[in-house]
Amino acid sequence: MARTPHGTAARLAPFGESVFARISRLAAEHGAVNLGQGFPNFDGPQFVKDAGKQAIDAGFGQYARFIGLPEVNRAIAARFKTDQGLEIDPELEITVTSGCTEAIAATMLGLVEPGDEVVLFEPFYDSYPATAAMAGAVVKPVRLEAPHFRLPVEALRQAVTPRTRLILLNTPHNPTGRIFDADELRTVAEIARAADCLVVSDEVYEHLWYARPHTSIATLPGMRERTIVLSSLGKSFSLTGWKVGWAITPPNLSAGIRAAHQFLTFATATPLQRACVEALSAPASYFEELRREYDERRQALLAVLRDAGFDPLTPEGSYFVLAEHARFGHPSDEAFCEHLIRDVGVAAIPCSPFYANRVGADRLVRFAFCKTLDTIRQAGERLKARLHPLAAAGGSC
Repeated sequence: MARTPHGTAARLAPFGESVFARISRLAAEHGAVNLGQGFPNFDGPQFVKDAGKQAIDAGFGQYARFIGLPEVNRAIAARFKTDQGLEIDPELEITVTSGCTEAIAATMLGLVEPGDEVVLFEPFYDSYPATAAMAGAVVKPVRLEAPHFRLPVEALRQAVTPRTRLILLNTPHNPTGRIFDADELRTVAEIARAADCLVVSDEVYEHLWYARPHTSIATLPGMRERTIVLSSLGKSFSLTGWKVGWAITPPNLSAGIRAAHQFLTFATATPLQRACVEALSAPASYFEELRREYDERRQALLAVLRDAGFDPLTPEGSYFVLAEHARFGHPSDEAFCEHLIRDVGVAAIPCSPFYANRVGADRLVRFAFCKTLDTIRQAGERLKARLHPLAAAGGSC
């Protein structure tokens, strides 16, 4: 394969600067209220921060064991048993990584051969196709159609072939906010078992559900042995910058993930791992309050978007809201988001970068509500004052 003129490997050249980095940079340049990139603008819980400080003061400043500190792996296993009811061997089936993004990369690099097919549901988190490209995989996209974003069963069946290595599932889903229901999970499981392929289940928003509780596909019959569950500390504890993630999967699959992980980051920050033990040991009341506070933010963002002329889609989980932009008269989601930043003073994320095939994929923009209520209200004031629909009427997407 010919080298690209600018030096970037050809397999990564199509990806360029991530949409999150670009929108956050523009938001900072124009002083926009940033409802784009999905990081909280408030701090994580004090008891977790205190545990991190204590670990630093206690001298936990050297490399951790590369698969995770023993006490962290035990805490992850205990949390998964509490939440999903599955017994996990902390030594053989858990690998601690530098955030879930590294867990995704280690899974792709450690378990996928060049030429293998990887099924992705679009819209998708943008690291999925990029890490698949790093592994030399062939992406087979399956589109979730607005406004309901339900599993397209026949499209999935057609996408899975004898060359399919894995199906990558994300629930609660970014960016749509869908939580795949029991029937949808059973369908994915049935197709994966029939094809004898793996399922990677990205569950970073596992505690952020509003319509119904999250259920891991690993709990379904015949799925524990073929599922890699990925999650992290960042979303559930508002500490995205700590970058502590993990992969849960049987020993034969853990071996591949660990083979890649040891040469990516080797180990994750030791004092932050120690703090992770305290976080994952939090009582049920912590997670109940987390959902209550996020539901309040969700309702607040839905209200300000409706007040500004949008017809937003109500998410069942995660901390994102999608809305159609056509009624505001801009030719694409990218153009509309630039208008929002420069002329309205609010940042949102265009959704077309979350699709392999962008044809017909530029109708929606994503707003994040992992922000303080004051920030959401400030964004609402700017939207209402400065954003003007072309017509009062408009159809939902």
